This record gives sequence, C-alpha cells and structure tokens, in this order.
Amino acid sequence: MSSENTNPRLAWAITGSGHFVPECLELLQTIDNVDLFLSRAAEEVLHIYGYRVSDLRGKFRVFRDTTASGVPVGRLYNGVYHTYVIAPATSNTVAKCVWGISDTLVTNMYAQAGKCRIKSIVFACDTAPELLSKAPAGTVPVYPRRIDLDNVRKLQQFEATEVVSDMEQLRRALERHMSWPRASCS
Repeated sequence: MSSENTNPRLAWAITGSGHFVPECLELLQTIDNVDLFLSRAAEEVLHIYGYRVSDLRGKFRVFRDTTASGVPVGRLYNGVYHTYVIAPATSNTVAKCVWGISDTLVTNMYAQAGKCRIKSIVFACDTAPELLSKAPAGTVPVYPRRIDLDNVRKLQQFEATEVVSDMEQLRRALERHMSWPRASCS
C-alpha cells in the first residue's frame, strides 16, 4: 500500500456555479491533502471569477474533465480519498446525482464514492425559493425552480451524503467528516 493510501486525501469538486465559489476556494486554501476535480463548466466559471487553473495547481493536484471514462475516478477504488466534496454544486449536478446520471467527472466521482461507501458532502446552490448570489458584477437575486428544490430534498435522503446550504454548514460538515471512517472497495 502506498503512503498516499495510508493517509487518505480529500477529493473536492467544483462545478459550473459561481455561487460562493470565492469562499469555497478560500476555505480550500486552509485544508491540506486535497485533490481538486473540475467540471468543464467549472473551468469557465473560475475564469469569469478571475481564477486560473494554473494557479490552483500550485496548491492542489488538479483533475480536469477531459476523459470519456473519468480515469481519475479509479482513485476512489484505490483508497486515496476519505471524503468527496462537491462545492459549489449546480442544480444540474444535483439533478444528475439524484437520478444516477454519471456522465461527467464530478457526477461519476459522486456515483463511485457512493459505491465505495465514501462520504460525500454536497454544497447545493439552489436550496431556498429565493436567495442572493454574488456574481462578478455584484449580488443578484436567484429564484430556484420547484424541481431544483425537490432534487435537493431527494439528495438529502441519499446514504453517505450530507447536503449543506451555506458556508458555515460546509465548514461544520468538513470538521465532522475529515476523519470519516472509509470502507475500501478493494
């Protein structure tokens, strides 16, 4: 067993939401042993918010959604990760997780984490009928659809999944689960 497997890491995925992305990246900077997984849309959003993937590589191993089979997903089966975080998670990602669609790196990681009994924490963006979100040009009102809210409620019922709706909940969930006992798939 490699030293990497004896000291499991945190897997953190960013999707195409700008909702609290600066705060998520700030929180990420305070955590050691993190691998970062980016959806294709996340790369676009990070750029819009002034972040460069090359800069993130200075602190994290960065995995991009560039393979059809999601090659990095195999790391879950090798005991590399103790927890999987999706923060922030778009309504699209939440819907795919709820309905078992794993056609992106982020959703495939979620599906396989569940199959490996690795805890997932999902910071869902669309959790209230009305909310304010910080955009690059300022704060904007957002009105999630009923289906978005229903999908968040469904995801809250999934085993080994904790859904959070704000930064404080995310921080508390990370504190609770950083030492989550991991079952190995191997």
